[in-house]
Amino acid sequence: MIYERKSMTKIEPRTLKGFRDFGPEKQMARQAWFGKIQNVFESFGFLPMATPVLEYKEILMGKYGEDEKLVYSFKDNGDRDVAMRYDLTVPLARYIAENQGRLVYPFKRYQIAPVWRADNPQKGRFREFYQCDIDVVGSTAALSDAEVIACSAKALEAVGLSDYKIRLNDRRNFEVFGESASDIIRSIDKFDKIGLDGVVSELESKGVSADKIATAKQIMEGSASLQYAEQLEKLRADIIKLGISEVNIVIDPSIARGLDYYTSTVFEIVIPSMPEFGSVCSGGRYDSLVDQYSEQSVPAVGGSIGVDRLFDALAEKGEANTESVVKALIINFDEALQDEYTALATKLRAQGIAVELYYEPVKLDKQFKYAESKQIPYAIVMGTDEQAKGVVKLKNMQTREQVECSEEELIKTLS
Repeated sequence: MIYERKSMTKIEPRTLKGFRDFGPEKQMARQAWFGKIQNVFESFGFLPMATPVLEYKEILMGKYGEDEKLVYSFKDNGDRDVAMRYDLTVPLARYIAENQGRLVYPFKRYQIAPVWRADNPQKGRFREFYQCDIDVVGSTAALSDAEVIACSAKALEAVGLSDYKIRLNDRRNFEVFGESASDIIRSIDKFDKIGLDGVVSELESKGVSADKIATAKQIMEGSASLQYAEQLEKLRADIIKLGISEVNIVIDPSIARGLDYYTSTVFEIVIPSMPEFGSVCSGGRYDSLVDQYSEQSVPAVGGSIGVDRLFDALAEKGEANTESVVKALIINFDEALQDEYTALATKLRAQGIAVELYYEPVKLDKQFKYAESKQIPYAIVMGTDEQAKGVVKLKNMQTREQVECSEEELIKTLS
């Protein structure tokens, strides 16, 4: 019987705009970053939690101001109105309200997870990206604000960022605008993107009065007297006491944060030498968000690191690399020694050492080049002579130095 192979239409392999794949090298570096950030979060006493990707649409809507249009929403197969999480803060507020009476305050949590926004993709902005959040719920203490900001900064330092600037403000400084404050705040929040003239033009188009526009200009220019200046100076002092250099912290009256749920403290962390990336971390106090789901008022403050934007910024500076998690490649030198190679790999892995075994006994040069291409720091060579003596040769792939060592010495070196 002869079978004819039917022609099939090929599907073009491509990703959606604003979404990305991460190959092993980049993903390895990202995972190393997540581990370092997590270690810092936990050193401050924050504990992990997780929330679903999907929420009921009504849970998310009405929290993000003009950005609400960026929320991915649709009807699911059960004809329910659902939405993909826009950030990690609103799902947390829903969780707090849903679990009141079972939580111990202050409730300190962290979450490292992706979020989705139907944004216009551009440098440093994507439609799917990871956030690394910390939050303190149930405390109005100013020290909780300082700790969230200091912990966020320490996490940035842990992944190699040193030339950052923390910009502090208090949203209550905008109370001078009265009932029109929300509209004016959203415009001032665009100051870094569209400049002073752009903000003024937008405020004029909104019909904002001339005296309020004049006050907004003073705020953006830094010449306005701040009602909450004393509280901001105290916050700055507390952050310094928590280990952050004073040169990294400034009080900036133009920081507004466009999201509607912020109530007082707001902050952004930027890289002054790379302004095109915007803020790599931001947050503030949101004392009224949980109120939207509960009769009981619960204060909260949090911060969020945009790790994808930060990774791209440091990668552009050549500072986002990491070494391979694989410590050594076991060279396949002799087909007759396959059992010895697999036994050695198993012993090393049992000691917590990540090793890779080359599958075939091809030319040594090809295997060494393979190790180099994957940035594997060591190669383990064992032929019949070494096997008879109970030793291996350990080659440093960077220095090219090669030493003979016992199994015990090998484990010590690789550990």
